[in-house]
Amino acid sequence: MIEVEHLSKIYGSTPAITDVTFSVEPGEILGLLGPNGAGKTTTMRILAGYLPATNGNARIAGYDVHENSLAVRQRIGYLPETPPLYPDMTVEGFLHFVARIKGVSAGDRPNKVTAAIERCNLEDKRRVIIRKLSKGYRQRVGIAQAIVHDPPAIILDEPTVGLDPRQIIEVRNLIKSLAGSHTIILSTHILPEVSMTCSRVAIINRGKVVATNTPENLMTQLTGGSGYELEIEGEATLAKQVLQNLAGVSLVESIPTTGGHQLQENRAYLRVISQPGKEPGKDIATTLVRAGFGLHELRRVNATLEDVFLQLTTEEKNLETEVDLAADNEGEAA
Repeated sequence: MIEVEHLSKIYGSTPAITDVTFSVEPGEILGLLGPNGAGKTTTMRILAGYLPATNGNARIAGYDVHENSLAVRQRIGYLPETPPLYPDMTVEGFLHFVARIKGVSAGDRPNKVTAAIERCNLEDKRRVIIRKLSKGYRQRVGIAQAIVHDPPAIILDEPTVGLDPRQIIEVRNLIKSLAGSHTIILSTHILPEVSMTCSRVAIINRGKVVATNTPENLMTQLTGGSGYELEIEGEATLAKQVLQNLAGVSLVESIPTTGGHQLQENRAYLRVISQPGKEPGKDIATTLVRAGFGLHELRRVNATLEDVFLQLTTEEKNLETEVDLAADNEGEAA
């Protein structure tokens, strides 16, 4: 449904995005994840026809974004970070206006507007002036204007920014309900948003896509999938040296205490990251005890999307070595 190939945008001599490549299957929700300034909004503006690309191609529903810009705009719904609303119009009046400028025929407009209002749970707000709505409801109106013409593809730029926890859950559930009948690209820098909403993730950093896969596969491939956290008694540096030599262990590091908790004297917290497919928990406990260390706690922990995000956006080497995880996986599957 959406294909992006080697997309680049350069402002003067400064690249905003470089060689961005990914695809989104029909009915899928793809999360475009990255830190602020990574190039997410630039990518979305190019897909929406708002900005021209310097190099590369993008196609939506079979139409080239540059060569068939009008056809693409007729087939997408776009919600920028700040919803494009007219505050002095009612919700219903605004959506009728948007439907008209998006080419919905006069006979179809009432049904299309009503459908968008119902999908976004705006029935009791349809005659309310937009400026009187809370931020959460204004965000729903923004999504309603993006779907009022029933486009096959929807582009949402930071749709939950600035919302309170309850509003975030409501908007998240709304977006998930649109999957299947719509193909969605969702940009965010909020990690829980991706894991709870998106079926696949493209992580972008410094204008480059550094990984594309499902959240589960990324967590398994890039971090080993799981590890252990332990509280020991003894010299932490020596304990790390002992554990680093164990089979199945890829990394041992010290971790700080949290929540104001103070460790007793001569104790330390360690994190042990296991190699893919390995479970060295028993060997960790045995080795520490035999070496004379006190073991006060050992618990298994699963890798999180935060671990993946930090690994890919803080280690420079990953910008070059992890670009095409998805293509590697597809090749292995084939």
